[in-house]
Amino acid sequence: MAISLDERSEGPANMDLTAKAMATPSVSKRRQGFERERFWNLPNTITVLRIAAVPLLLLLPVAMSKFGSQVIAWGFIVAATTDILDGWLARRDQQVTKIGKLLDPLADKLLVSTALVMLISVGRIPEWAIWMVVVIIGRELAVTGLRSIASTDGHVVAASWHGKAKALSQNIAISALLFHYTTFGLPAHEIGLGFLLVATALTLWSGYVYFADYFGRPGRGGSQESNR
Repeated sequence: MAISLDERSEGPANMDLTAKAMATPSVSKRRQGFERERFWNLPNTITVLRIAAVPLLLLLPVAMSKFGSQVIAWGFIVAATTDILDGWLARRDQQVTKIGKLLDPLADKLLVSTALVMLISVGRIPEWAIWMVVVIIGRELAVTGLRSIASTDGHVVAASWHGKAKALSQNIAISALLFHYTTFGLPAHEIGLGFLLVATALTLWSGYVYFADYFGRPGRGGSQESNR
């Protein structure tokens, strides 16, 4: 029996070509999504620079002089304040990316945790105050885990003013402890320990608020977006 040209063209090879043609739009969409989520924009670059400041804190044991302490303290302050800058730029220029949402809180936690550990190692956080460092770092891990759980339910744990107050007092405490010596006529070390106590109290309070809010409300979790 004779087979027409049209019938022969409907074989496996033609089906493969059809499948490829149908897949082309989805591949194109994925490529377009990749372009929108490209890594190297200005906010993400600033975040990476904040992570790059972490090794500066590792020099604290060999920079215990007043000058060395001031250099490291100012470096920490500049790095910490970029957290506000990169978030503002990302929202202003509509450059909020998934990798940015991952790296921004990671950079903050890495910077703060490294600073606290190094301050313990050189004795600027005394033994009786180590429990506060454990509370602060433990809370960060717990809230990070909570946000991961919430994201699986399609929710985002919203940042509260308690968390922002915690972050501010935490950064002031670390900066003062890094200065250590009298600075601008003020007893930096004593101020640092005082703010560390305040930061610990706000850490416990904000942590409780996050967990109570997520597990206590119907639907479990908020609907606002947070970058902290």
